[in-house]
Amino acid sequence: MKLNARALCLGGVICALTLVLDTIRIPLPTGSNITCGSWIPLMLLALLYDYRLSMVTGWVCGILAMILIPGWQAVHWAQIFVQQLVCFSCLGYAGVFGADKRWKAVCGMTLAVFLRCVGHVLSGVIFYSQNAWDGWGAWGYSLAYNLSSRLPEGILSILIVSLLPLGFMRRSMMKEGGAA
Repeated sequence: MKLNARALCLGGVICALTLVLDTIRIPLPTGSNITCGSWIPLMLLALLYDYRLSMVTGWVCGILAMILIPGWQAVHWAQIFVQQLVCFSCLGYAGVFGADKRWKAVCGMTLAVFLRCVGHVLSGVIFYSQNAWDGWGAWGYSLAYNLSSRLPEGILSILIVSLLPLGFMRRSMMKEGGAA
């Protein structure tokens, strides 16, 4: 990965798009919510450009989300590392297998969604167990709360990205003077 002006600009645009989409939320009965496709930009960056840049951009998104997303408040200082930095940067794993074949992209996105879900569930167990519903326990609460929103959002993100013409998008982006 060359960290040149083009990569920095692309990372900044992806970060801004991710944060804007993260503010548009659909509430669920569990108290959780689904964002309006906020996982897609980081996944596309990983698949079309470089997964390492996507991970770094995810870290930046995680830090900025703490400041810019209304209603986010840490209950413990370590939550910042687990919930914000790890969960956003996990989406970079979407490109770890490459994007030359659709099945490789789907495998990478599935890994990214799995890791992000694990991060949110662990964060729920460690930091939000006091919010557990009566009789649910920390693990049951965290699994129900997070998987009711994160899993559908991840599956929808995978479906949307897998329907896109990734090869064409990558070629267009890599052309000198292309749309990136």
